Amino acid sequence: MTMHEPALSDELKSLLHLSHELGVESRGMAMLGEGNTSTRRDEETFWVKASGTNLAALKPAQVVACRFADILAMMEREKMSDAEVNQALLDCRVDPEALKPSVEALFHGYLLSLPEVNFIGHVHAIAVNQILCSPRAKEFAENRIFPDEIVCCGAASVLVPYTDPGLVLAQAIREQTRKYIEKMGTYPRLILLENHGIIALGKTHQAVLAALLMAEKTAQIWAGAAALGGPLFLSEQQVQRIAQRPDEHYRQRALNL
Repeated sequence: MTMHEPALSDELKSLLHLSHELGVESRGMAMLGEGNTSTRRDEETFWVKASGTNLAALKPAQVVACRFADILAMMEREKMSDAEVNQALLDCRVDPEALKPSVEALFHGYLLSLPEVNFIGHVHAIAVNQILCSPRAKEFAENRIFPDEIVCCGAASVLVPYTDPGLVLAQAIREQTRKYIEKMGTYPRLILLENHGIIALGKTHQAVLAALLMAEKTAQIWAGAAALGGPLFLSEQQVQRIAQRPDEHYRQRALNL
C-alpha cells in the first residue's frame, strides 16, 4: 500500500480474500465474471461485487457500497422492467461514480439484512450444478450423507426452483428463506438455485468459504454414490445428533464457522 492508497477495512479485506479463494480456477466454482460476494459495511450499507468483474482478481475499486434501504425497497415492488432495475441499482450506490453493482445485489441485500449474517458467497460450482441441473436437486437439498457436511453446511438447505435472475429471483429466495427460518429457527447455511448455482451465508468469511467448499466435496461424493445405487442418506435422528453434539459446536468455533 502506498501512502496515497486508502486503508481497507477488515470487512473489505475479508471480502476480497473470500472472493479470491472462490475464484481459484482449479476449484471450478466461478469462471470469468461468474459469481459474486458481499459483506456488511455498516448498519445502513453493504459491499457487493461489481457486475462483470472477476472473483479471482477482484480489486477494491471493483466492490460497490450499496444502501440496504434502497435494495429492500426494490424487493417490495411487484414488478420492475429490466431498465428500471438497472437504474435502481445505479441509484442505490453510495458513490455515484462507482461501478454498477451485480443484479444479484438484490438477494445479497436481503440476506445480509438477516440477523448474524455478515458475509455472502454465490458461485456456479461444477459438481453442485451437476445435481442442481438434474431431477434429484430436492434430495440433495433435504438430505445429508456425512457428518462434516452437517457441520459446515447445516442440517438442510433451501431449494429455489429456477427463476429468472434479478428481482423475481431475489423475491423467490426471500420467500423460501423465510419458510426455512420459520421451520428451523435459524438462517440457512446454503441456498440452492435449480439450474443456476449455490449461495452460502455466514457470520464470517471463513464460514462461507467452508460451506461452499464442503458443498462441492459433498456433491462429488453424492454423484459417485448415485452411480453405485445411492446415496445412502443419514436418518433425521443421525443428522440432529451431529448438529447438536457439543464437540461439533466446539469444532465450529475453532474453525470460525
